[in-house]
Amino acid sequence: MRFGAEDRSKPLAHVIMRAPGAAMAQADPKDWHYGAGFDPARAETQHAALAKIVQDSGAEIHWLPSSDDGLSDAMFVQDPSFVTRHGAVILRMGKKLRRPEPDLHAAFYKALDVPVIDQLTGEATVESGDCFWMDPQVLAVGRGARTNQAGIVQLTEILRPHGITVQAYDLPWWTGPEACLHLMSLVSPLGPDIALIHAPLLPYALWAEMTARGWTLLHAPEDEFLASGGLSLNVLALGPRDVVMVDGFPQTRALMEKAGCTVQVFEGDALCIACEGGPTCLTRPVLRA
Repeated sequence: MRFGAEDRSKPLAHVIMRAPGAAMAQADPKDWHYGAGFDPARAETQHAALAKIVQDSGAEIHWLPSSDDGLSDAMFVQDPSFVTRHGAVILRMGKKLRRPEPDLHAAFYKALDVPVIDQLTGEATVESGDCFWMDPQVLAVGRGARTNQAGIVQLTEILRPHGITVQAYDLPWWTGPEACLHLMSLVSPLGPDIALIHAPLLPYALWAEMTARGWTLLHAPEDEFLASGGLSLNVLALGPRDVVMVDGFPQTRALMEKAGCTVQVFEGDALCIACEGGPTCLTRPVLRA
């Protein structure tokens, strides 16, 4: 199949998802840092609602098998890998409970006939939630609790032969390393040149770079960002300015609609708010075309 998901001027065509399934049903919320609203049955229903929105957009979903493997966070398929027009890059997770997940992705890409460029090794860690495409040749990467300097060095070496530059930015401590603060917790691209941001925590150098490049930066309402633990900003672009977000944050939705975005919503209190991952985290784009 065709592959390459770095061009945000194109709509989502192929995407990987994994249902919460038995792994989440048996998860201990204390081990996984899940919140008080954790409810596996409701999370399953909410995940199905998101999948329907994705499928109705015209994208084909490729379902990563969901089994009783103890990997509750494996439904957040965004993080263990990403896909370029040259093939997939398999990462290494900063969250130790998620360390087996990249091997699941490597095997699944083989089944999809998507080549793997390379895989991180040793003590290097990068989670794809810390990565977003500034443009198809420049990958912004956040250095923080989940992505370390060794990972950034390896990723730079992997992508350089393919003409792709990695630009690293330091992330804040915020609520600490046990929580999930990715770079894409602070910046959510809605198209090739427009993004929703949480400016108070965004690296200044990244803000300056995006501003210089002419990006339209929408400042997400701070009260909704804080109330949601950052999930109000986790917005999936199905296509340029065609987005889906967790329901319950009307100010953030209105801000995007005023900027010309079409916004769809789904209930995500048990799936996203409780488990610290939004619709972007729940999808792994394989092809935008």
